[in-house]
Amino acid sequence: MPHPARPELEKVKRLLQYVSFPIIILVVWQLLFYLGYIKPITLPPPSMVIRTLWEMSRSGDLARHIGISIVRVLEGFGIAAFLGLGLGTVIGLSRTMDRLSDLIIQVIKPIPPIAWIPLAILWFGIGEQSKVYIIFLGAFFPIIVSTIDGIRQTDHKFVEVARILEVPRSKLIRQVVIPGAFPAIMTGLRVGLMVAWMCVVAAELIAASSGIGYLIMDARQLSQSDVVLVGMISIGVIGKIMDSLIKQLEARLITWKTSFAGG
Repeated sequence: MPHPARPELEKVKRLLQYVSFPIIILVVWQLLFYLGYIKPITLPPPSMVIRTLWEMSRSGDLARHIGISIVRVLEGFGIAAFLGLGLGTVIGLSRTMDRLSDLIIQVIKPIPPIAWIPLAILWFGIGEQSKVYIIFLGAFFPIIVSTIDGIRQTDHKFVEVARILEVPRSKLIRQVVIPGAFPAIMTGLRVGLMVAWMCVVAAELIAASSGIGYLIMDARQLSQSDVVLVGMISIGVIGKIMDSLIKQLEARLITWKTSFAGG
């Protein structure tokens, strides 16, 4: 009778499957550099990027820029979550509010946040407020739309049972509608946070002197492609960490949600 695979070996196997393809890409990338097919000015080799990453980490420059960007993102995302959840709940519960707001939401939603930069400068100047506003716009619409859709899609059987039992409206909303919409709300928050983090580069085009977006744009002007890649990698890694944290929070809050993730 075969012995079941040890959990430690299974973890190692999954880890190897997870990192094998990125490692192959890095090896091929480095090899192409050694063979002269790519130039460091256009695409620096992994060894050069890793060295730059180490130097910037050791000096503290990278952490400083990342920290400033994270603060901006959390400010914009926090405002977007507060307004998106609040307005989304009101609109989702009211057909009148839905009719009044649907057109303006559908018209404004497709406008990319970067297109708002000229107006943001006119309204808020070139300080922190304009940067936070651009990040807020990126996060706001995924949150409000997901909240509205989640509330609309709440199982009507639960609502009808609550009404038959003459449950007060405030209690119905708090104990039936909001919990039913919670998976959609959490999805909106996840997407909103990711979009907010992606918008940080656009936001830091506005007269910034710090932040990961500023670091990338400044390095581009100086033709420091290795620094550009360090900034891009930092954005990707931190975005993944943020998404994982939201997933863990969702898993803790929605204990009854069934996962259909493929193995």
